[in-house]
Amino acid sequence: MKSYKVFIAVVVTVIIVIIGIFINSASFKRGVVDLKSNLTGGLNREINVYTADGQLIKHFEGKIDIDSEHDGAVKFDYNGKRYIYYNCFVETIGDL
Repeated sequence: MKSYKVFIAVVVTVIIVIIGIFINSASFKRGVVDLKSNLTGGLNREINVYTADGQLIKHFEGKIDIDSEHDGAVKFDYNGKRYIYYNCFVETIGDL
């Protein structure tokens, strides 16, 4: 019976350590920011869209939720309009 309690204590300790490591990881923190952005309609951001040779196409600033999961395209809504940029360089600077 004593070895069973020791085993349970070790398993619980390992689980707590793993959770602690995961919560303190950069990946977890990025996930929290992504969730916050999804739930609140975006973060305060500046977005700059550039051509391949580095010329600025467009600058946006405000509360923006950006989605870049589209085969080389960046999609976001801004002031009630949908913007999709293909094959451009997009710089986003945002609050955490």
